[in-house]
Amino acid sequence: MAPAAVHRLGHVALRVADMERAKGFYTALGLQLTWDAADWAYLQSPLTGDGIALLSPDYTAAGPHFAFHLDDRAAVDAVHARLSASGVSVGPVHDHRDGTASFYLQDPEGNWLEILYEPPAGIPANTGCDPIPSLTPGDGGHRRETDPG
Repeated sequence: MAPAAVHRLGHVALRVADMERAKGFYTALGLQLTWDAADWAYLQSPLTGDGIALLSPDYTAAGPHFAFHLDDRAAVDAVHARLSASGVSVGPVHDHRDGTASFYLQDPEGNWLEILYEPPAGIPANTGCDPIPSLTPGDGGHRRETDPG
């Protein structure tokens, strides 16, 4: 059986000094605010679901990183087990309140990354908007079957 492959490069997380200024800048570029908390925010392309996480100075759960998204929850555990068995230091898998699950690790060059399960309907929002499903790679740019559009 082939190792689980990443679904896509799904988001980048940046540390920002001024959350309101950063949210205003990225919404002006056409990104949609889908998660808004006092210490972090998540914005996504309404066309592709690709995201950017903005981390305030008070956010301590993670630092700047990039994330590979997987479309199968079990694949997160499989990748975690495979990396751990090969001697890579990986953090624990966490199931998050929004239905995602992930773990963090560093690549051989010291860059932080996250391996994240993204539910089929997209990452849920807390801002009143509908989740934005990602485009499925290799399907000619079509949305997943869960997307009504």
